[in-house]
Amino acid sequence: MNSDSRERAERFVQLHQQGCFLLPNAWDVGSARILEAAGFPAVATTSAGVAFSLGRPDHDFFAEQPEGRIDRETMLRRIREIADEITVPLSADLEDGYGEAPETVATTISMALAAGAAGGNIEDFTGDRKVPLYDPALAADRIRAARAAVDAGGEPFVLVGRTDALLVGGTLDECIRRANAYLAAGADCAFVPGAADARIIGTLVRELDGPLNVVMGLTGGTLSLDDLRELGVRRVTVGGSIARAMYRHLLSAARELADRGTFSYADDQLPQSDLNDLFQPRT
Repeated sequence: MNSDSRERAERFVQLHQQGCFLLPNAWDVGSARILEAAGFPAVATTSAGVAFSLGRPDHDFFAEQPEGRIDRETMLRRIREIADEITVPLSADLEDGYGEAPETVATTISMALAAGAAGGNIEDFTGDRKVPLYDPALAADRIRAARAAVDAGGEPFVLVGRTDALLVGGTLDECIRRANAYLAAGADCAFVPGAADARIIGTLVRELDGPLNVVMGLTGGTLSLDDLRELGVRRVTVGGSIARAMYRHLLSAARELADRGTFSYADDQLPQSDLNDLFQPRT
């Protein structure tokens, strides 16, 4: 890690020390640079958005169709491409670490560090509809291995332990147990997708032994960033929602062209000059 990357990673660590910040999710260099230009202090990746940009499905229950899943090398290549082209910290969506074994997760973390990531998520979702979550003890061991890889790298890195318990029908108590186990195993922050209302989020903030990341923009919830700040949330991401919103506009334009042969979609386009200015090469 060069001095610029280290400085960015240190800034990212500091963002998690107090307050609440919004961490939007990009899927390629262009989307990341747009988010950077909007003034966000850091950017995350979305594995769903990366998959869609490559014409592939997201990894939900990928055990049923393993050939459709984005592999580790492809994902890390995209992470490196983004990290090389922005000046703010980048946090990587590393899904389940691309393998069950703790050793595989550790290797993934080392690769993310080498790619320039300032942080990364490891989740407990297996991709298997019959057994959707890793056994709690194994899931904690996977986070412990990830922590060891971070420490061995000797560079600043925010390790996030994600539990998908709420997304697969688990109880809030199970979610709390898992998230706290991941924090105890070395995660710097707990990520709980599926927590979208004030009651659940407030309970998580009170019961967790570390900072909480929630994801907004997925369910049409009414909570604002100010609401989440008041509840005590430390970090707010938006998952693949920006990518899905963009693809909705693309699909709408395609349908207009194919079905009606009209061009009203173009009324909302950005001027070419604006995009050229935005994407000027770095000096």
